[in-house]
Amino acid sequence: MDLHFLFDGPEDARHTILLAHGAGAPMDSASMTAAAESLAGEGFRVARFEFAYMASRRSEAGRKPPPRAETLKPEYRAAIEALGPSRSLIIGGKSMGGRVASMIADELFAAGRIGGLLCLGYPFHPPAKPQQLRTQHLADLRTPTLIVQGTRDEFGTREEVGGYTLSPAIEMLWLEDGDHDLRPRKASGFSPSGHLATMAKTVAAWADARLGER
Repeated sequence: MDLHFLFDGPEDARHTILLAHGAGAPMDSASMTAAAESLAGEGFRVARFEFAYMASRRSEAGRKPPPRAETLKPEYRAAIEALGPSRSLIIGGKSMGGRVASMIADELFAAGRIGGLLCLGYPFHPPAKPQQLRTQHLADLRTPTLIVQGTRDEFGTREEVGGYTLSPAIEMLWLEDGDHDLRPRKASGFSPSGHLATMAKTVAAWADARLGER
């Protein structure tokens, strides 16, 4: 796999955050870029990468559909190896990217190869299919985890997620009126930039508390 990273933030940051993209949009989408820049503004080094199916869309005709999330675990592990595993590394991503990271987090955390997990808009279930839960492995997760979720995310609202069995290692940040991209509606009185600032500041405080000072 020919890996290409996009970097934001200082090279000498205490913590690096590795982010994978969601199922349908690339690593340089507007939402991914805005999130990375917000995190970099809080002093993190942020690295973004693409799974092979998404990277291929840049040079090949047609759009390869996303494969099953489970099949992407080896690619995520390869990205970690290329970047450099350590306790100062936080893995995660947007939607599906965060889900893939969550599937491999515990084995890496136990081995001292990562320090935490960050999910931006976790896909708890497919839209309009709340019975198809993707939460079984989250019940006994041991890796320090922060999930940032909009309260009206169609992949898991605050009301829905409140009924799930989640590990005590998982902390939730709820952004009022946020959608799957954490974006609130104008009428809510909140702003996309304000929500991203809240997200980044919360990640910084969480990293300091759970992973040691940055």
